Amino acid sequence: MNDGPSTATDAAARAMPASGTPAADPAPAAASPAPVAAGAVPRAGWHTATVVAVTRETPSAARLELEVDGWPGNAAGQHLDVRLTAPDGYTATRSYSIASSGPSARVVLAVDRLPDGEVSPFLVDELRPGDLLEVHGPLGAFFVWKPVEQRSPVPARPVQLIAGGSGVVPLFAMARAHADADDLTPFRMLYSVRTPDDVYFSDELMALAGSSDAFRLDLVYTRRAPDAWPTPPGRIMRDALAAAVIPAAERPIVYVCGSTGFVERVASWLIELGHDAGSIRTERFGGT
Repeated sequence: MNDGPSTATDAAARAMPASGTPAADPAPAAASPAPVAAGAVPRAGWHTATVVAVTRETPSAARLELEVDGWPGNAAGQHLDVRLTAPDGYTATRSYSIASSGPSARVVLAVDRLPDGEVSPFLVDELRPGDLLEVHGPLGAFFVWKPVEQRSPVPARPVQLIAGGSGVVPLFAMARAHADADDLTPFRMLYSVRTPDDVYFSDELMALAGSSDAFRLDLVYTRRAPDAWPTPPGRIMRDALAAAVIPAAERPIVYVCGSTGFVERVASWLIELGHDAGSIRTERFGGT
């Protein structure tokens, strides 16, 4: 998830010492008509997070590993707020999807740096191991996925994940949770990205796709494809979408995450293709 609207300034975020107090982004616009049962996700709260590692994820994004004191765990697909506070008390708040799930206090984020962002440049370029952040979460109850209980009498519906760019972050958490649980629910991910260099969690996704018949990964490159790639680069269009997703007749639950334009375009095509609007769960990010 990217920086969203905020009254804070870029300067305020950059001026904040690396050990300062963090701020949170506006929550992602999630939409799902299928509510999650009460108690299905942990209760949110403010926590102090220690940065354990910062590594380059793509040319413009960093993977952040945080150890969060008192973290109650989170479901795959949830997000959190990060709040930064400048020395003069000025704060900036941004929301970021969580790339990890489960009961562990180790939380993984993948943050894309926006040139005119208010918080992301600090997190991507200036954050260092040992720095402290203030985080609020876990947040979100609709855009989540949980493994099927082994004794459930109801067969699991297949799951279709559709991501645009950094929108893959919460969907990766779902794919990883699916694998970690040895869940046999059919999972398929359609991931649209500009170039091979811009793929988030590239090694992990390839490993997941290669280790289980229950998970399939379909990549679409919009600007530059790898050598000998079977299709030329270009945006996903309606017919290509129809060919790459689980058919509507199989009643999949569909999770779509990306920019507002991407999500709205994909969701409308899915409905035209016969998918039940009530089975399409969306989350989107906007500009600063």
